[in-house]
Amino acid sequence: MKIRIPATSANIGPGFDSIGLAVDLYNYITMEEYNGVVIESLDRAPVPADETNLVYSTAKHLYELCGVPFRGLKIGQINNIPFARGLGSSSACVIGGLKGANKLMGNPVSDAELINIAAGIEGHPDNSTPALCGGLVTAVFEAGRVHYVKQEIRGELHFVAVIPDFELKTSKARAVLPDRIDRRDGVFNLSRAALMSVSLYSGNYQNLRIAADDRLHQPYRMGLIPGFEPVMEACYDLGAYAVYLSGAGPTLMAIVDAKLSDFGDCVARRLPSLGLGGWQVHTLSIDNLGTVIERV
Repeated sequence: MKIRIPATSANIGPGFDSIGLAVDLYNYITMEEYNGVVIESLDRAPVPADETNLVYSTAKHLYELCGVPFRGLKIGQINNIPFARGLGSSSACVIGGLKGANKLMGNPVSDAELINIAAGIEGHPDNSTPALCGGLVTAVFEAGRVHYVKQEIRGELHFVAVIPDFELKTSKARAVLPDRIDRRDGVFNLSRAALMSVSLYSGNYQNLRIAADDRLHQPYRMGLIPGFEPVMEACYDLGAYAVYLSGAGPTLMAIVDAKLSDFGDCVARRLPSLGLGGWQVHTLSIDNLGTVIERV
């Protein structure tokens, strides 16, 4: 079977660990039952070829949860989602492993329960939930269960990912965050997270710049990303509705009117003058479908 899993962009500014959306940049996984472990990178991207591979270990975990004997798997991976860039590469592996294993076992587990299992593995639902169900997702992970709302976003927006030429591990990006926040900062983020979700869904895009502001994580992570501020300024100068740090970073995501068809090219042309010639720009659209099994 062949599985298609979308990239995701989490937090969207103020929605720390609770808001995320899926975009049309995809990883592909082929999977079949096999006596042993065979894992191939079909695009030469380096992936673990043993039982530590996240797709494999997640699939094995679901077999064990279901009490189904596990002999092994043959897995092929195409990783278009860059590693450790804030675009949900690990969630794509987790969701791919769960969906593939579930299909091989005859779908004993509902998608709703797969969402809970994925969030348990990831620790939060903001990437894994939209990776499975697509769209814009607002979610809470409580007592092992994800409570969420999916909203389908219109195709009149583009999400332009400005991707640095270096990785930023989530563990490092979390280590710089404070253990406590000021009450005023909490209120600041609560109001903007609510405004972000509703504005994206309703089409009130003039609110997005205010809604994308944040005091919980972006100010602390900016120092880990040389070029953050000039890239953000360039995107706003070129007409972006909003710019935010995608997930834990280091990717910056600009939300743009789809009519600005050359926005990504304009950003790319500015990067060398900022000393960021190795960065890449991808113009993406919302993915409202989520993970799809393309072929059985």
